[in-house]
Amino acid sequence: MADIAELTALIEPEVKALGFDLVRIKLFGSGDEHTLQIMAENPATKQLVIEDCATISRRLSDVLDEADPIEEAYRLEVSSPGIDRPLTRLHDFQEWAGHEAKVAATEVVAGRKSFRGVLDGVEGDEILFTDAKSGAVRIPFALVAEAKLLLTDALIAASMPLSSDGADEFETEE
Repeated sequence: MADIAELTALIEPEVKALGFDLVRIKLFGSGDEHTLQIMAENPATKQLVIEDCATISRRLSDVLDEADPIEEAYRLEVSSPGIDRPLTRLHDFQEWAGHEAKVAATEVVAGRKSFRGVLDGVEGDEILFTDAKSGAVRIPFALVAEAKLLLTDALIAASMPLSSDGADEFETEE
């Protein structure tokens, strides 16, 4: 499998050149089924519309074909991070402060490796977090293995769609 740091160095400048922020790169699969997943967002809306995904996909397809950084055959998937988005950058933990999240650490922090509770922000390179079981904890960002927002009514309200035009227009078969 290809090195994620090398893929990031290749992909991130292309995504930024189009005016988007890279959220995550993930390469997964086995055998003949591999997927290169690129999550990006418009910095103003924290979302992508389908046209944005297509624009990024076309740009990356050309760059990846030319550089050929992945030995195996793979499928390119470009998407928005979604409502219950992964938290991959330190500033994500600040931007989404006040919302519920799950955080898994690579090492024991405050007696635990997994946390579920409310993001309280960031101080330096530590995530401030109120865990539902153990209370306030500081998690070094370098020890975060995986983190994501939890789907709640507050998160849904904070992540309203860019447009709801046509949402109430649908056809039914009689």
